[in-house]
Formats: sequence, C-alpha cells, structure tokens
Amino acid sequence: MMKMTSAYANKMLKKLNDDKAYILSNETDASVYTAMVGEEPVIPEYDYEKTAKMLLEIDEKMLKIKHAINQSNATNLITVGDSQMTADMILVRMAQLNGRLERLDAMRKRLPKERVDYSYARKATTQPEYTYVNYDIEQVREDYECMSNMVLQMQMALDKYNQTVEFDVGIDL
Repeated sequence: MMKMTSAYANKMLKKLNDDKAYILSNETDASVYTAMVGEEPVIPEYDYEKTAKMLLEIDEKMLKIKHAINQSNATNLITVGDSQMTADMILVRMAQLNGRLERLDAMRKRLPKERVDYSYARKATTQPEYTYVNYDIEQVREDYECMSNMVLQMQMALDKYNQTVEFDVGIDL
C-alpha cells in the first residue's frame, strides 16, 4: 500500500500510459516479421506471454490509482469560500460556471446600441437598423466578475488539495 497525492497519482498515470504505449508499439513492430522466399528471416525478439503480463500489470496499477483518485475526489471535503465541496463537485461546478462565463463574456462585450450591417445581403433600404441590448450591461459585468472569482477560488482550493492531501493506493512500486 502506498500513499500519494492526486497530483503525484496523475503523474504516475501519465508515466504508466507512456510505458503502455511503448510496449504496445514494440509489440506492433515485433509480433510479426516479413521474409522473402529462400531468405534467412530476421526474427525480432518478442515474447507474447511476457508482453501480455507487463500490459496486465500496468492496467492493474492504473485501475487501482484511478479508483483511489475517484474515491478521494468523491469523499474528501474541500473548503471553498464559506462552503465545503468534494473535488468531483468542484469539477462539475467549475464546468457549469465556465460555460456561463463564456456567455456572459460575449454579453459584457456588446455595445448598448450597434448598427446592423446588411452590406453582405445588399438589402435595399436606406434606413439604418440597430440592435439594442435588452439587459443591464453593468449587471452582466458584475456577474461575470463574481463568477470568475468563484472559479478562481475553486481552482486554487482544488490545486491545494491535489498537491497536499494524501490517500492510499493499493499498489507497491
């Protein structure tokens, strides 16, 4: 049994993924060979059982690490401002807020009154048309800043959690 932080666990997962990709690439290259009739074949070194065992060991380690991360993310509480949330709740909430922030960003950048440009459609009118916002731009700006600060607080709390909180992972290195 080993203790690790989420940050360390994710780095281990990346290394294991790299190791697995390397083994799979070698397997693709070495599991077959081509030779001409009458030619002495050059047979690459390949051991199916050894390769399968290494891949299974990597997959088992990855399974245990991901499970431990998920358990930690779903059970440990993280203080964000005046409330407490689990890491998985923070991730969902941040995604929700970021979606809303995109919309508010576009709204806050609009001018209260904009001339409609019909030049591409060659509309036959001499009267200009305008588009007007139907909301309080200042309120949108305030909401944007508030949500942006909430996302920042959540990200900082999550970063601290990922770097400092240790949990058990059922593997030995």
